[in-house]
Amino acid sequence: MSAYFWFEGIPFHAILHKREIIEESRDKFVIRDEDTVILSYPKSGTNWLIETVCLIQTKGNPKWIQSVPVWKRSPWIETQKGLPILINKEGPRLMSSHLPFHLFPKSFFRSKAKVIYIIRNPRDVLVSAYFFRHKINLIDNPESLATYFEWFLKGNVSYGSWFEHTRNWLSMRDNDNFLLLSYEDMKKVTVILTAITKSFSNSPHAVPHIIPVSLFQLYYHSYVQSTFTDLYNHFTVAQAEAFDKVFQEKMAGFPSGLFPWK
Repeated sequence: MSAYFWFEGIPFHAILHKREIIEESRDKFVIRDEDTVILSYPKSGTNWLIETVCLIQTKGNPKWIQSVPVWKRSPWIETQKGLPILINKEGPRLMSSHLPFHLFPKSFFRSKAKVIYIIRNPRDVLVSAYFFRHKINLIDNPESLATYFEWFLKGNVSYGSWFEHTRNWLSMRDNDNFLLLSYEDMKKVTVILTAITKSFSNSPHAVPHIIPVSLFQLYYHSYVQSTFTDLYNHFTVAQAEAFDKVFQEKMAGFPSGLFPWK
């Protein structure tokens, strides 16, 4: 993991992150009451959620998402590019982060800012992250899925352990300013909303669209159908059993219905 540096027990890509930026965002960045944060572990559907939130904020007008890149519409708190944008931006801000609980801006915990936390089946997260790493080819790539499987279970991947990240953030799930979503439920909601929008699309007196069906179809194809759901074609039987064992141990104590993929 030569392409990483460690900060307070968490590995970060040295190409993508700077230690001083992460420290500044935690200790000095001020999150305001009117801000909204989209928060997730990597490869959990973050960009899809950002696009959805942006469309809701513009009442379905696609001009903003078509003309402004996603990293400007919802800058990343912990990046060298995103933090200055957020610091200098006035009014309610939309922002994104993968930061674990203990590295998140301290000011948030004194604010009324809203957090939308999206979780995804960690088996999907693992497989998606493995193929994504090989696609971008910017960082040290594991020799095989088996190697990355071991890294993931040990938390030796960017932003650390999925299990710790999720456990810690879920401790806030009963707070009024914390909305928990799952990638799996997002897929169901999208299908339902697409069907509803289609049913009104041919009528001049239809209920106004919240989000145009064409855009929902675009993001559905971009973010859902490109994901890996045939996990047991990637995992061996032994790997699947080992993963399930770790999941049961690490996530013990949570309500059975909290994770829709179980």
